[in-house]
Amino acid sequence: MALLKVRSLTYLVKDKAILDGLNFAIESGEIHALLGSNATGKSTLAYLIMGCSGYTPDKGDIIFNTIKINHMPLHERARLGITLAWQEPARIEGLSVWQFIALANPHAQVGDYLRAVGLTPDVYLDRMLDKTLSGGERKRIELASVLAMQPRLAILDEPASGIDMLSIGEITAVIQELKRNGAAVMLITHREEMASIADRASYICGGKIIETGAPHQVAQRYKSRGCTQCDGVICQ
Repeated sequence: MALLKVRSLTYLVKDKAILDGLNFAIESGEIHALLGSNATGKSTLAYLIMGCSGYTPDKGDIIFNTIKINHMPLHERARLGITLAWQEPARIEGLSVWQFIALANPHAQVGDYLRAVGLTPDVYLDRMLDKTLSGGERKRIELASVLAMQPRLAILDEPASGIDMLSIGEITAVIQELKRNGAAVMLITHREEMASIADRASYICGGKIIETGAPHQVAQRYKSRGCTQCDGVICQ
């Protein structure tokens, strides 16, 4: 049985359908890549699943572990085990790296989670979450926090954004670690090479899922922009 089911989901902005009757599902313990270009609805779907402020479906259902969560507030979805790592990590002033990760799990061995994302605890534990950290460092710290939460569903929005090529392997290792810990991972990306680590992939365009299947097959269709939904306007 699917851990997450999205059925006939429609989301409108000024009468324009950002998501248009979208159907999508993630199985327990699977890495599922959501592959698409910018402005195709990837992040909007993530915000609707997470229950971010201002994001409520106009039609359709979001069902998590058999529970309909359409109107459930964000903090209750988090209690169910859903978490979201944003494309642009939040900069929370006044907290150290140690305090930030401990918020996710007060019992966490923070140093272990930092090492898992390629950061040396002695260097980073007492660093402040401020502008002295690079975007890549902040992205890794947020992923360490996601690991510490031990979620049932981790939604990772463009986790490789702002990360140098040498660090992609470490991000991949974090995603695999989430799976080993029993989490399902929704991997949002516009890079077909990132989709290769998934168990399944879905190609999204024009607010609809165009194809779901083996990652290499879906990535090939995405690469060739084999989409009739947008007539080539969006996904070129």
